[in-house]
Amino acid sequence: MSSARPAGLPHVDAMTPAVLVLPGPVTRDEVSGLCEDVRALLEATGAGVVVVDVAAIGPPGLGAVDLLARLELAARRSGGRIRLRDPAPSLHALLDLVGLRFEVEGQAEQREPALSVEEEVEPGEPAV
Repeated sequence: MSSARPAGLPHVDAMTPAVLVLPGPVTRDEVSGLCEDVRALLEATGAGVVVVDVAAIGPPGLGAVDLLARLELAARRSGGRIRLRDPAPSLHALLDLVGLRFEVEGQAEQREPALSVEEEVEPGEPAV
């Protein structure tokens, strides 16, 4: 016997972050609407994180930096944060240059050591 698959979308729990896909270069007029989208996604999911897909954002510039800073601020004011998906290396470098640090999807968090990395021990110290 097989059971029928339920209609509609599969169940998504509160631990699954919502995704906001930026469609391309964003104009200054679109920024406030995107900030509202971030707030609404945080409220709707309750996950505390919105993944922002920046793959199509275009060549990085100060407009992109301003947009991401405003999205992060909107998320923080709503009790959450944003995580970047697929940032270009040049965007990542520009964000580092201006001092903005974002969590990037697929990277180990700074508090967690990467897998298969062993800590250095002092010479003469017994192995554990």
